[in-house]
Amino acid sequence: MSKTASPALYELIKSLTKSEKRYFKIYASRHTIGEVNNGIRIFDFIDQQEEFDEEALYTHFKGEAFLNQFPITKNRLYEQIISALDAFHAKNDIDAQLYTMLHAIKILYSKGLYDHANREIKKTKRLAKKHNKIAILLQIANEEKRIIETRGYQNANYETLKLHAEESIDLTNQQDFYNNLWLVKSQLFVLLNQTGQVRSKEDVFEYEKIYDAYKAIKQPKNISFENQYLIYHFKSAYYFAILEHENSLNMLKENLSHFKNNNGQFKKYPNQYFSILTNIIHLEAKNGNNKAIHTYLNELKALPNALKSSLTEDLAIKLFSSINSIELKILNHEGNFDKAIALAPEIKKGMEQYNAELTPSRKAYLAFNMSIAYFGKDEFNQSLKWINLILNSKELDQKEDIVSFAHLVNLLLHFELKNNILLPYAIKNTKRFLSKRKRTFKFETIFLKHLTKISNAQDKYEIEQLLQNIESEIEALKNDPFESVAFEYFDFHVWLTSKVKNKPFHLVKREAFLAKSA
Repeated sequence: MSKTASPALYELIKSLTKSEKRYFKIYASRHTIGEVNNGIRIFDFIDQQEEFDEEALYTHFKGEAFLNQFPITKNRLYEQIISALDAFHAKNDIDAQLYTMLHAIKILYSKGLYDHANREIKKTKRLAKKHNKIAILLQIANEEKRIIETRGYQNANYETLKLHAEESIDLTNQQDFYNNLWLVKSQLFVLLNQTGQVRSKEDVFEYEKIYDAYKAIKQPKNISFENQYLIYHFKSAYYFAILEHENSLNMLKENLSHFKNNNGQFKKYPNQYFSILTNIIHLEAKNGNNKAIHTYLNELKALPNALKSSLTEDLAIKLFSSINSIELKILNHEGNFDKAIALAPEIKKGMEQYNAELTPSRKAYLAFNMSIAYFGKDEFNQSLKWINLILNSKELDQKEDIVSFAHLVNLLLHFELKNNILLPYAIKNTKRFLSKRKRTFKFETIFLKHLTKISNAQDKYEIEQLLQNIESEIEALKNDPFESVAFEYFDFHVWLTSKVKNKPFHLVKREAFLAKSA
């Protein structure tokens, strides 16, 4: 019997907090007939396992009657845990409260208690409006119509009917706007994730087509909080994609003000709020605005304490990933590679702890920035271990920008490690990879052409000459808006400068940062 068979129950149990586990046992004990609660016994046994081992479970409970129909027993236990979680979180979940109230309206209606149902409708509508729950407000509107019809339009007149209709139309328009806006926003992010920021006029055209689709969407008379957030979110991503970073930053700051001008909204939409902050930090870093970077980073770090009990496991994982990725990127950009490497133990621990929950993309960005940190201190073997986490990942979308740049950094590492036999093969493999994914832009083409010549060079003097030749070409690309994207991942020009000047990379990087900051 497989030790990893049917891990769903194990995964659910392991995801529970101490409070949730305690509540489940109280909940389960209330729903037990007889003295023995087999569900709690199975729960406790699985909870103490380091990894799911169904064979050990069968051995431990050998002879127990419930093992004869264990798949059914597991399903029941899984459903009971879900029910307990629903009850545990209901008091803090507005959606759960509203759906319970909606259910109560339907029950009262079915009993013919229409006045009772109307009173419940008024309470539910107030709460739904307060929290901008458009989908639920539409359901409430349908319940109102149903009661009006059932009562034979008693006390109804043209004005009240018109008011109901107008309210429903406005809600429908808002919902339609949200659905259409969500679609174009998602199309934009799929394109951005797969191809990155624009590298050609053709790329710009693809993003402009999406923006034209956004402009064609009919806007409702009233823009809800969530829809306004989505508008700013879409525009900031669009401007970022087409390299209009100042416009992107302005939209992000508008979105941040949108949250701050609507008290308490960041607690309802913490994921969105934290995403705005991380993107602002990224763009302020591009501007070299160090004071703003650290101001927003401190605000980001304060989020867990600000959210307190409403901090979900999902958000905790995203905060771990984003805060560490940002800190690494800032330290690498500043040339503070020692401080960046000091974060490695915490990052390794978090990546192991959240391994199943971290998205492949988030893992990749952490690994890439850790690789650059070790590269900066000439610890090339350590750097290679981190870059190989990206190159060997089977879950990562190979179209993503970061995979392409991981291949390029991999080549530099083999060059630095003097893997002269392996380097030509690695260059050939990288060329094939980029060609298949249509990533042969000017930077990649020039970089690979010169690195191929370097790998074939006969002596160090020829290599030095080749390095000098490539430096001027790469520097020119750094000032090309379409090609400058490459240098956001790793400053290839600084690396070349360090080679030409025969100075340590970390010193040249630090000097370049201080000169720019002066």
